[in-house]
Amino acid sequence: MEPVEIIEDGVLLRPWRDTDADAVHQACQDPDIQRWTSVPRPYLPEHALGFVTELTGAAWAAGTGAPFAVCDPATGELLGSCGLISIDRDGTGEVGYWTAPWARGRGVMVRATRAVARWSLDTLGLRRLIWQAEVGNHASRLVALRAGFRIDGRLRRANPTTRSAADGWIGTLLPGEVPAPGETGPAGPGTLAARRAAVFGRPQPTLFATAKAGELRLRPMEEQDLDAVTQTCRDPETIRWTTVPDPYQQADAQEYQVYGRDAWARGQSACFVVADPDDRYVGTIDLRLSPADALLADVGFMTAPAARGRGYMPAALVALSTWGCATLGLARIEWKANVGNTASRRVAEKAGFTIEGTARGGVQHRGERVDAWVAALLAKDLT
Repeated sequence: MEPVEIIEDGVLLRPWRDTDADAVHQACQDPDIQRWTSVPRPYLPEHALGFVTELTGAAWAAGTGAPFAVCDPATGELLGSCGLISIDRDGTGEVGYWTAPWARGRGVMVRATRAVARWSLDTLGLRRLIWQAEVGNHASRLVALRAGFRIDGRLRRANPTTRSAADGWIGTLLPGEVPAPGETGPAGPGTLAARRAAVFGRPQPTLFATAKAGELRLRPMEEQDLDAVTQTCRDPETIRWTTVPDPYQQADAQEYQVYGRDAWARGQSACFVVADPDDRYVGTIDLRLSPADALLADVGFMTAPAARGRGYMPAALVALSTWGCATLGLARIEWKANVGNTASRRVAEKAGFTIEGTARGGVQHRGERVDAWVAALLAKDLT
């Protein structure tokens, strides 16, 4: 296959040149490129030279790929890499890309990916393009969405481009689905999807809450919390009102820690440990985004027995709800608890939630449907 050049929507895509090696080497020192792609670590000058002089040319010659340097058409500056990292005999191509650190935030890769997709589907006649990225790579996911890909699902232990055994997202793009130049699409700048990609694409933050005993920290679970989580989940009141495993083992706490980390990477939940002023575990609190309503989430929490009645959890719930509405753009946060769980109800009411009624058979609890109290906090309640 003969290399080609493409100029579209303010970007130039051309075959790689020997003179690109220094810029490639510089770009691939970036931690995000090393984190999310399969470039060698450490990335040495000889790796860059081999990439631009051997690997890319071989892919074009064999017809197994179509790698492009993404450049500024006016200045020639290298902005990134985009192209087909594989072309199968069945007419499927896989798109891969990275953006140089100095070119981010300008929509470069969205425009380049659309140009590659249009050329691949219209000129090469491919029947389908696929995109893959490790779960948690929200920047790559956002580019794919804006380029027209439909994120179809998740592959367990996909390992699409990285060294880890993490799950991967996968998306597809078919002929006729590439957005026209200038279109923003459902995940364009300023949309809720873009806003949340920026949040979940970074490490989970630490939130702060003020209680009578001092400042509380809401942070990701750490190894030091596992024993306290295990003891809390063995408490009779915790077992009575929640669905934690019974009997509860430390392996269950470790599994919950993994769940919290993975849920953040997927952009589905924010699971926090509540720690007292001495950074000791006093409870957990989770904010879970609704898969059906982008503006809705529900909250769940439990308090360590020794920390109950001290006002820790209402303060934590206020802090988490405020963060969820202000940062994630939520309009409504719901709380549910089995009818009779007055301790949980008091926490919700102290945090400003309004009790809305009783949902008959509203929750599944240890093999049966039970009635549940329902309350909610609206974003406008916080203003």
